[in-house]
Amino acid sequence: KKSTVYMIVAGSSHLTSTTALGQPRRLEGDVSGKYAEHFSFKPAPSPPASSVWTTRRDGEVRLRMDEQGIGSEPPKTVHELLQEAVSKYGDYYALASKKGGQWIKLTFKMYYDECWKAAKSFLKLGLERFHGVCILGFNSAEWFIADIGAILAGGVAAGIYTTNSPEACRYVAENCSANVLVVENHKQLQKILEIQHKLPHLKAIIQYGEELKEKRPNLYSWSEFMDLGKDVPDTQLREIIESQKPNQCCTLIYTSGTTGQPKGVMLSHDNLTWTALAAGRCIMLTDATEQQELLVSYLPLSHIAAQMADIWLAVTFGVQVFFAQPDALKGTLVDTLREVRPTAFLGVPRVWEKIEEKMKSVGAKSSAFRKKVASWAKGVGLQTNLKRMNGYSEVPVNFRIARHLVYKKVRKAIGLDRCTKCYTGAAPITRETLEFFLSLNIPVFELYGMSESSGPHTASLPHAFKLTSCGKEVAGCRTLIYKPDGEGNGEICFSGRHIFMGYLNMEEKTKEAIDEEGWLHSGDLGKQDKDGFLYITGRIKELIITAGGENIPPVPIEDAVKNAIPIISNAMLVGDKAKFLAMLLTLKCNVDVGTGEPGDDLTPEAIEYCQKLGSKATKVSEIINSKDKAIYAAIQKGILAVNEGAVSNAQKVQKWVLLEKDFSLAGGELGPTMKLKRPVVAQKYKDQIAQFYMDADTPTTTENALQQ
Repeated sequence: KKSTVYMIVAGSSHLTSTTALGQPRRLEGDVSGKYAEHFSFKPAPSPPASSVWTTRRDGEVRLRMDEQGIGSEPPKTVHELLQEAVSKYGDYYALASKKGGQWIKLTFKMYYDECWKAAKSFLKLGLERFHGVCILGFNSAEWFIADIGAILAGGVAAGIYTTNSPEACRYVAENCSANVLVVENHKQLQKILEIQHKLPHLKAIIQYGEELKEKRPNLYSWSEFMDLGKDVPDTQLREIIESQKPNQCCTLIYTSGTTGQPKGVMLSHDNLTWTALAAGRCIMLTDATEQQELLVSYLPLSHIAAQMADIWLAVTFGVQVFFAQPDALKGTLVDTLREVRPTAFLGVPRVWEKIEEKMKSVGAKSSAFRKKVASWAKGVGLQTNLKRMNGYSEVPVNFRIARHLVYKKVRKAIGLDRCTKCYTGAAPITRETLEFFLSLNIPVFELYGMSESSGPHTASLPHAFKLTSCGKEVAGCRTLIYKPDGEGNGEICFSGRHIFMGYLNMEEKTKEAIDEEGWLHSGDLGKQDKDGFLYITGRIKELIITAGGENIPPVPIEDAVKNAIPIISNAMLVGDKAKFLAMLLTLKCNVDVGTGEPGDDLTPEAIEYCQKLGSKATKVSEIINSKDKAIYAAIQKGILAVNEGAVSNAQKVQKWVLLEKDFSLAGGELGPTMKLKRPVVAQKYKDQIAQFYMDADTPTTTENALQQ
C-alpha cells in the first residue's frame, strides 16, 4: 500500500495521483479552484486522507477514479442515469404492479415523468437541500418514485425497515433531518404519528398503499401528493438538478452498529450509478435492447442488496421490475415467481432455505418410484455441476435425461424456468443449501459486499464459481487482506468507486471504517485463493446476521435480559445464519476465590430472588434438574418483556437454555477484561445451540417466531 501522492502535470490542469493501490489516477479539474488549498506549483504536500470521505450531508468527496478500465468511466448523477435510461429504453416497460388481479405497467418514460412530478411535489412541501425523505413500506412503484423523486429534488432518500419500532423510526428520521416521511399504510402511519412531535424538521407525511383513514394537517394521500407540484415551474427543479454533482450524497442506508444505534451510510450519486454499471456488467445482465431481463422485487428496499438490484441495476440495464405482494415472505413469493418467471432472482439465504424446505416436504409425499428418479437425478446433477465448477464442459447423457425428466419440472414449479441468474447475498449460506440446488441444476451464485461498498464487492459467476466462495471482485473493485495469518486469513478490506462517502455525522466511526490510505475495513475475516476467489472465514465484529439477512447487535439484547432477570449472570445471544435468535443463560453463583472456578451454590442475592418467587432452590443444579417452575416462569417473563422492546421481530429471543456452569476466565469463556469470547462459548456449547434449531416446532417465546 502506498500513500496517495499528487503531482501537477506540467502544461495541464489535470491532477494525477496514485490510488490506495499505488496505481496512477487522473483527476479532472481546475487546480486553481477546488484543490487550491492543497496545491501550489511547487512540490505539493499530500492532501489530508479525509479527501475520500466526509461525514457532512452536504460534503463532497474525491472520487476514486482509475486511469483505465471500468473505474475510469465518466461519473454521472442519478438524473443523468435516468435520462440515459429514457433515451435507451423509453417505451420498454419498467415497473409492473398487480392491482385487482391485473398487472399495471409503467414504461421508462412514464416512470421518469412520475419521478419528475414527485420531485416537484417534494419542493412544494418545502424539501430542503440534503434533508431526508424517509420511506417506510413494502416495495412498490411509489417507493421507487418517492426515492428517485427525493434525489432529483435535492434531498437524500432513506429507507426505514417496516419492522422498525416507532422509536427506531424516530432515530432514522431525526438523524437525517427528514422533511418528509412516506409511509405505506395506516399501520406504519401510526408509528410516525406516535413520534411526530419529536421530529422538528418534519413538514409532511404521505401515505401511498391505501386510502387515508383520517384527515390531518400535512398528511397527504399519494394522489394528493402527486398533484401538489403541478404549479412548481420545471425551471426551479432543473436548477436544483443542475447543481447536483456525482460526488455528493443522495442516499442513506442505515446499518446496525454492534453497540446499538444504526449508522447512516452516505452513498453518492457516483456510488450508485457506477456500482450499478460495474455490478451489472460483472454478472452479465443483458441490456433491454437485446433481451429484457425480468426481476421480482420483494426484499426490503431499506437494505442495500434490494435497492441496488431493484432500483439502480434495473434503471441502468432496462430491467422490468415486478412487485411481489406484501406477504411475499409469508408464502406468496412462489406464486409471483410462477407468474412472472423472472430471468434473474436474488434471495437471502433464508429464502433459499424456505424454498428448499418446501420442495423437500413436497418430495416426501411423492411415490416411491418418483423419489427414486428424483434421488438419481440429484446425484447426477450434483456430480455434473461440481465437475463443471472444476472446468469440465462436456454434458453427459444421463444429465440430459435428468434435465428433461426432473430439473425442468422443478424449475417450472418454483417459477425459475427462465432464470439464468440465481443469486444469494446479505448473509452467509450453508454448503448444504447450495448443494441441494446444485443437485437440481440450479446453481445459486454468492454475492458479497456491504452497505459501505454500495452493495456488491465480489460475485460468483457461471464460468467462475467455487462452492462456499463468494467469488471474485467485481471489475474496478480491489481487495486487500489486512494482516494475514499463516493461513492467509486476515481482515478483508475494499477499495474502489463503490466505497461509501462516510457515516452521517459520525467522524470517529468513519475513521474506524476507512483507514488513512482509503481502504474500507469490512470487519470480516477471509482469505483469497491462488485464483482470486474470496472465502469468508469469520467475523471480527460481533454482529449476528440471521438467515433473513438482518444484522443484529447482540450486546444491547444481552444487557436487557440481564437487567430484566436479576438472577442471570451471563447471557449470550446466538443465531448467526439461523432462522431466529436464541440465548444461552447462566445463573449467579459463588466463585472459588482460589481457582476462579464458578461453583454450584447460588449467590445470596440469587437465593433471595428465588425465595421471593416461592422457590426453595439454593443450587444451580437444583433449578436445572427439576426445571424449577417458578424460576423458569420468571425467566420466560423477563425474556418476553425484553422482546416487547425489540426493534423488530427478527430481534426477539425465541428460545433459551440454562447452562449448568457460569462463564469464567478459568473456563475460557471470558477474556482478561471479562469480555465474552463468543467463538469459545459457541464451540463449548455447540450441542445446546444445535438443539435450538433441531426441532422444527414453533419456538417457545412468541406465537410467531419468524416475521419472514
